[in-house]
Amino acid sequence: MRIGELSRRTGVHERLLRYYEEQNLLQPERRPSGYREYSEADVDTVRRIRSLLAAGLNTATIATILPCLRDDGERLVPTCSGLLADLARERERITQAIIDLQTSRSVLDNVIAAAPAEVAEHAAIAGTANTTRR
Repeated sequence: MRIGELSRRTGVHERLLRYYEEQNLLQPERRPSGYREYSEADVDTVRRIRSLLAAGLNTATIATILPCLRDDGERLVPTCSGLLADLARERERITQAIIDLQTSRSVLDNVIAAAPAEVAEHAAIAGTANTTRR
């Protein structure tokens, strides 16, 4: 199938499919004309890529772990022994990012709570005015 068909079947823009190829996530065959030719397996590969991106992994990480995953219909299943350690490291990285964001939110909450009443009152009025302008 050509790139347009893969795009329609996966819901992923053609430009993004080309990016996946640049990142070595997809390896379509090339016709003599230079057109990309995708297989049925590439539809599943794009779905795996999208799942892993949604899980917070970057394309470089996905490129290394993608060959070690299969889809059992309900979830992705690791097939290489070293993959679990890599996934655990990624999970820890994401956990730390969550902790860092919660800390940042707490700092902002404290700054907001420290605002004098007249500043908070003015901000509430300005916020209402900004909302009504939209």
